Amino acid sequence: MTTVRDSSSAPRPPHQVLDGTDIARVVTRIAHEIVERAKGAEDVVLLGIHTRGVHLARRLHARLTQITGREIPLGTLDITMYRDDLRLKPARALEHTEIPTGGIDGKLVILIDDVLFSGRTIRAALDALSDIGRPRAVQLAVLVDRGHRELPIRADYVGKNLPTSLREAVQVQLSDTDGRDAVLVGDRDYAARSSQALAAQPPADQPLPE
Repeated sequence: MTTVRDSSSAPRPPHQVLDGTDIARVVTRIAHEIVERAKGAEDVVLLGIHTRGVHLARRLHARLTQITGREIPLGTLDITMYRDDLRLKPARALEHTEIPTGGIDGKLVILIDDVLFSGRTIRAALDALSDIGRPRAVQLAVLVDRGHRELPIRADYVGKNLPTSLREAVQVQLSDTDGRDAVLVGDRDYAARSSQALAAQPPADQPLPE
């Protein structure tokens, strides 16, 4: 007897939901929203969360500077040591936290990240901020909000609300690190199998085993 496998249950390859033009448009829109809601962004400090949040923060900083004609303070935030899953994941290299001159005390700090998911990354970022200073307020800007929050955290500025299932993975690609700008959504199992297949391939300068 021949068994027919249900193709609908097979892991699906990722599909693109945002391209480079879309991402550029999102950054511009968020910049205008910040200027409007923050009354000209006079006391705004941008902090990008490593890794892709840093690259997005730089792009947002450039647009805000063009719109306001002023240099908006820009920094980076490493949350590695504040993560609640630190013991559960392989050790990773620490990144640099860079706070702009003037600090964050009494300022409106806007955290920038690529994807908002469970909220645990942002909770770690808030813990890190509390060790650095006392801002007047903290807001959050993200490129994608995919839902499935585990903590009561909400983004103030969202590029795209993207309903997903827990079996799906959202991948943000930026030209700074990945060679192109795109947001992809696909089955988590497909992404895991693809990573395993790539890891099993020999380096290009090694012959295949006979």
